[in-house]
Amino acid sequence: MKPGIHPDYRPVVFRDKAGDFAILTRSTMTSSETIEWKDGHTYPVVDVEISSASHPFYTGTARVLDTAGRVERFERRYGRQGGRR
Repeated sequence: MKPGIHPDYRPVVFRDKAGDFAILTRSTMTSSETIEWKDGHTYPVVDVEISSASHPFYTGTARVLDTAGRVERFERRYGRQGGRR
């Protein structure tokens, strides 16, 4: 690796405010905000809009669409127009 061309790779806290979730990991991202972590050290913090703690797919709150009902309603409204060719 060439010296002086790579960004610093250091510990950073990623915080999801919607899910009240934070994780300490390593990253090259920078932030002017800091947070004191559980180990007593201060780390830069990056706020994210969504994480596994708040994403509907991971939390099980995803809505399931009623596609069968939609197809039946469409066929009732417009009738079946011949078969497939």
